[in-house]
Amino acid sequence: MRVEGGASGGRTGEVRVTSPVGLHRVLEPAGVLPQAAWRLDARPEIAPNEVRIRVERLNLDAASFRQLSVKHGGDGDAVRAEVLDIIATRGKMQNPVTGSGGMLIGTVEQAGRRSPLGLGVGERVATLVSLTLTPLVITDGLAGWDGRSEQVPCEGWAILFARSVAAVLPADLDPVLSLAVLDVCGAPALTSRVVSRYVAGRAAEGDTRPVAVAVLGGAGKSGSLSLAAARRAGAGRTVGVVPVDAERDALVAAGLADVVAVADARDPVALSTAVAAALGGPADVTVVCVDVPGCEHGAVLATTDGGTVVFFSMATSFAAAALGAEGLAADVTMLVGNGYVPGHAELALDLLRGEPGVRGLFEARLAAD
Repeated sequence: MRVEGGASGGRTGEVRVTSPVGLHRVLEPAGVLPQAAWRLDARPEIAPNEVRIRVERLNLDAASFRQLSVKHGGDGDAVRAEVLDIIATRGKMQNPVTGSGGMLIGTVEQAGRRSPLGLGVGERVATLVSLTLTPLVITDGLAGWDGRSEQVPCEGWAILFARSVAAVLPADLDPVLSLAVLDVCGAPALTSRVVSRYVAGRAAEGDTRPVAVAVLGGAGKSGSLSLAAARRAGAGRTVGVVPVDAERDALVAAGLADVVAVADARDPVALSTAVAAALGGPADVTVVCVDVPGCEHGAVLATTDGGTVVFFSMATSFAAAALGAEGLAADVTMLVGNGYVPGHAELALDLLRGEPGVRGLFEARLAAD
């Protein structure tokens, strides 16, 4: 933590204590990191190591949006009102039920002289850190949003810390499409890392068995990217698991999985049976990309002894996952996808550009929204 004089945007001679992780923005309770805080200071004046973004669009976390939509029976006005209340009350967008937020895109409005992010005024960027730790103010009452989609056009500002992560939006892609991809870019990056290590390990041991990967929620944003990443990383056989026939048809048409199975990921026996039938046995790697709770036991049961389960859904109960694995006497490694892997934005955008099936699913989803 550093004591700065004359903070950029503040009063002359003002002294502010600035932390690279944003501790100086925490209002309550004291002593916690911004993500764990109940309320943040979202004033527009920035410290020398901060950046202020003029916000143009939020992308709400899928689990958060689903919870709000279900709570209000699909009433978009009620969803909009609650999102506004959360932001106004907490100084950030953090769903109090799911604990999750999302991300945003906007234009750099001011950069502190000691910001290490390398962002210039006027650049359009996407934040690659969660809205749950990003100071945020909305100034237009979300007048342009009907409350019925994850993407939220808006006006306002947000503050990035020295330890934040942001990416300049690529010029060749629609910003709305880029936002949708970058919102979940941690999933394909970690999937690629895990699958690559399996492939390399087997090759080193002379083991010729193909690495089998199951992706739950394979037709969704993170799921489709994870399937494409697994294939590029050398997975020998992949199955995308979806809950309904319409998603099966879309994923089959996209051609991202060797097999597409329809199963309820909340039903452990049905899920594990479907995965085993598709792959000829349990998966070596199971990637959970669903936005509903209750999928932990099925994911564990669908994974072979010594295999790995990667959880990317914010609807996951990690206590249920740990206790479920113990209760099933399952020797599996369980990883929490934290949303950050070096190079994750570039990898996800490359998959979008290079895999027509991925791009088709994203564009169809955005058109439906």
